[in-house]
Amino acid sequence: MSDENYGPLGKGHEPAKDPMKGLNGVVAGVLFLEAITIFLSLTVILKIDDGQLWTTFNWGYITALGVAHTVLAFLTRFKWALPVAVILQVFLLAGIFIHWSVFAIGVMFAVVWWFVLTLRRNMIERMKRGLLTTQHLG
Repeated sequence: MSDENYGPLGKGHEPAKDPMKGLNGVVAGVLFLEAITIFLSLTVILKIDDGQLWTTFNWGYITALGVAHTVLAFLTRFKWALPVAVILQVFLLAGIFIHWSVFAIGVMFAVVWWFVLTLRRNMIERMKRGLLTTQHLG
């Protein structure tokens, strides 16, 4: 990288506090909120069409997906957690085969994940350029 790509204070040093840990907290929060929403979709499946969609596969799939999101929310400190979260999102989008409302939840949270990944990309780029305030403290 050439000098003109750095911020006005230069490259700086490693941030005093790791901003990726803060992002892990955001990811955990999104996963937990998504799990709550997934569990709430169980009531939709139960009530639609007088319970015709309440099959063992359907409620098992939704419950397993919600549990996977909840467990992953506690494992965001690992590097593999973010790719697994994206894979879980694909499984949630596959919920269109259960009911369109499950797919709608997947679309809404896909937008949230796009935003989180965009924030992550921007933060990493800003760290490389020395634009984070904590890179110039102390």
